[in-house]
Amino acid sequence: QPQLVESGGGVVQAGGSLRLSCVASGVTFSTVAMGWFRQAPGKEREFVATINWSGGYTYYADSVKGRFTISRDNVKKTVYLQMNSLKSEDMAAYYCAVLVAYRDPRTVTSWGQGTQVTVSS
Repeated sequence: QPQLVESGGGVVQAGGSLRLSCVASGVTFSTVAMGWFRQAPGKEREFVATINWSGGYTYYADSVKGRFTISRDNVKKTVYLQMNSLKSEDMAAYYCAVLVAYRDPRTVTSWGQGTQVTVSS
C-alpha cells in the first residue's frame, strides 16, 4: 500500500507563500500521476493540481491557476506544491494523492494524511 506523508503546512499571511511536500513510499513513484487536493471545514474535498508521471504535464483548478505550481522529483519520490499569493479562501487541509490519470481528479487511489494551511489576514 502506498504511504504518502505531507509536510510544509503552517500559518502564513495573506499574500504570502508556502511550499508543501509529499514523500511517497510503497509505490513505483516514477510511474504514477500525483496530485494535491484540499478540504476546508464544512466543504467537500476539491481538486487543486495534478502532475503526470514524468512531470511534463500538469493540470490546475481555475481557482489556483497562475498562483500555485505543482512539481515532482522522481529521484526523491516527492511531489511539491508551491503556493504563492495565498488568499483566505486557500485555507484548508491539503492532501497528497496518487492518481491513475492526471487529467481525471476522480481517479485517486491513495491519500496522504493531510497538512493544514492557515492564511491569516
